[in-house]
Amino acid sequence: MNGTRKTQAGDGDVAAYLGSITDDRRRSDATDMVELMRTVTGAEPVLWGDSIVGFGQQTYTTADGKERSWFAVGLSARKAALTLYGLTYYESNADLLERLGPHKTGKGCLYLTRLDRVDQSALTELIERSWHTNSD
Repeated sequence: MNGTRKTQAGDGDVAAYLGSITDDRRRSDATDMVELMRTVTGAEPVLWGDSIVGFGQQTYTTADGKERSWFAVGLSARKAALTLYGLTYYESNADLLERLGPHKTGKGCLYLTRLDRVDQSALTELIERSWHTNSD
């Protein structure tokens, strides 16, 4: 593939990353989300950089015509929220986001402050739909 991204898949230890999350709730939410994504996708988690857990792979073309590789769905335990990647591109999945419960969205990201406050079936459907849409 042409071009490179700063953040790449590596051989980092996902369990060690999860264990390094200092906030108890955020660590628990991230661990639960990794297990949910693993179950839904059937893929094993891979550490991208030092703080993103990705599942699967998707190839995309940038505006300048370069092909790049990224994970299909993923997450990171940020200080302010659990950040989920690949679930909300271009305002997709609005029907599921309506059912989800408390959340915020950004460009391609979904932010959850507490996993126990969202509708688990809507979250599972979001992951399933995104996995089928995004993965190569």
